[in-house]
Amino acid sequence: MSEIGSVLKGDPRLEKLRWSRRLSLTSRILFVNILPLVLLGGGVIYVDAYRKQLLDERFKLALVEAQITAEALAGATRQRQDALLIQIGKEQRLRLRVYNPKGELESDSFALAPPSFDLPEPSEVDQTDFALRMDRWFDRVVGAPALPDYREPESDDVADWPELTRAREESLTQIVLRDAPDGTHVINAAAPVGLDGETLLLTRNPVDITESVREARSTVAVVVLLALLVSTLLSFFLAQTIVRPLRELVQAAVRVRQGRDREVVVPRLPQRRDEIGMLARALSDMTGALRQRIDAVESFAADVAHEIKNPLASLRSATESLAKVQDPALKEQLLDIATHDVQRIDRLVTEISDASRIDAELSRAEFEPVDLEMLLSNIVSAREEREENEGRKLVVEINGGPMSVLGVPIRLERVIDNLLDNAVSFSPTGGEIRANLTRKDGWITLAISDEGPGIPVEKREKVFQRFHSDRPDGEDFGKHSGLGLAIARTIAEAHDGTLVATSRADGKEGACLVFGIPAKR
Repeated sequence: MSEIGSVLKGDPRLEKLRWSRRLSLTSRILFVNILPLVLLGGGVIYVDAYRKQLLDERFKLALVEAQITAEALAGATRQRQDALLIQIGKEQRLRLRVYNPKGELESDSFALAPPSFDLPEPSEVDQTDFALRMDRWFDRVVGAPALPDYREPESDDVADWPELTRAREESLTQIVLRDAPDGTHVINAAAPVGLDGETLLLTRNPVDITESVREARSTVAVVVLLALLVSTLLSFFLAQTIVRPLRELVQAAVRVRQGRDREVVVPRLPQRRDEIGMLARALSDMTGALRQRIDAVESFAADVAHEIKNPLASLRSATESLAKVQDPALKEQLLDIATHDVQRIDRLVTEISDASRIDAELSRAEFEPVDLEMLLSNIVSAREEREENEGRKLVVEINGGPMSVLGVPIRLERVIDNLLDNAVSFSPTGGEIRANLTRKDGWITLAISDEGPGIPVEKREKVFQRFHSDRPDGEDFGKHSGLGLAIARTIAEAHDGTLVATSRADGKEGACLVFGIPAKR
C-alpha cells in the first residue's frame, strides 16, 4: 500500500497506536469498562469475607475467655473474684460483670478499677464522619444484617441483657454482637458461673477489627481508583485507535465522493484484524468495485455512442438523398436502407436498455427453484415451433439429475436463448447443434456446441465483450447487436455461475459455450 502515502496522506501517529491486533473492538471495550467493576466487586467481597473471618475468630476467643473466666470465678471468694476481674479486665482489655442468683449486679471490673476501654455516648459521635458513613454504605452493599445498638442500661441487671437470660436458662455460653455509637463492634459473652446461679458478662470492644476492615477497604478503594484511572487512559487510547482510522476512512470517502482525484486509494489497514480493519477493507473493496462500475459505464456509454452513430449516419444519408433522387428504383432502395437502419437502431436500443438494467434487476430479484431440464425442453420446443433454428438440427442430451437450481427463470431462459442464437448464427444450414445438460459435483453445466468455424483461443474472452462483432460470413449487417453473449455472462455471474468458450469436447470443428451454475441443495 505504498501508494497510500502519496495519494492519501494519513495521520503519521496512526501507526504508533498499538493494541493487540487480533482483539475485536467489543473485547477491548468490555475489558476497559469491566476491569474497574470487577476490581470493585472483588474488593467488596474480599473485605466482607475478611471482616467475617476476624469476627469469627473474636467470637471463638470471647467464648473461650468467658468459659475460662467463669471457671476461675466459680467457688472463689468475693475478694478473689474482684481481684480476678481487675486482673483479667486490665490484661485483656475487657469489661467483666458478675450477677448474683437474683439477677442483680454484684461486681463490675470498671467499678473496681479504671476502665480498660471507653465507649463514647451517641451524642458525642459525629454521625456525618466519613469513616462512619462508609461503614454504613459498605454494610448496605454487602447486605450485612442490622446489628442492635450497644447501650448501657440505667439499672444494670440480668433483665437488661438477653444473652444473660439465655445463659441462665440454658446453662450455656451465649455470644452477642452489637454496634457501638462510634461504629465499632461490641462483643458480649454471657456464661454461667458455677452451680449457684451466678452469671458472668464479658464485654469486648475490638477496635482493631474496625480499623483493619477500614484499612483493607481503603486499600481496595485505592486499587479501584487506580483501575479507574487506567481504564480512563485506556478508554482515551481506545478512542484514538478508533477515531483516527475512521477519520482516515472519512477523508478518503469524501475524496472519492468529490471525484477530484481519480486515483484515491482507501486505506485497507491490513495490520488491524478488528472491526475497523474489516470496515477499511470493505470500503476499499467497495470503492474498487464502484470505480470498476464507473469505468464500465463510461466505456459502455462510449460504445453505445459509437454503435448508434453508424446506423444514424447511414439513415441520415439515405433520408437526405431521398429528396434528390427521382429514380423510383433507387428511391425504393434508399427506403429499404432507411428501414433497415431504423430496425438496427431499435434493436440496439432494446439490447442496450436490457444490458444496462439487468444488473440492478438481478440484485433485487428473489431467486426461486428452477428445473433447467424442463426449461431447456420448453425453450427447444418453442424455437422449433417458431422455426428459429433456421434449418439446423438441435439435439438435447441429459446426463444425471435432478437439474434444479436457484435463479430467475426468465433470465436463465435468456441465457439459453442467447447461446442457441449464437450457435444458430455460426452453424451451417443443415448442421447440428448439441445441447448437453450435465450434473456433476454439485454443479449443473449446459454445453452448447455448433459446427461452425470455432473460436480461436486468443478470442475466447473477447466474444463476451459488449458490442463484439465477429460475425459469420453471409450474415446480414446489423442483424446482431453484439450484446447477446455479454448479457448471458452477466446473468450467469449474477447467479454465481460461469460462462466460458471452449472447443468441442469431441474434437470436431466448432465452438462450445459452457454455462455452469450451482445446483440447488
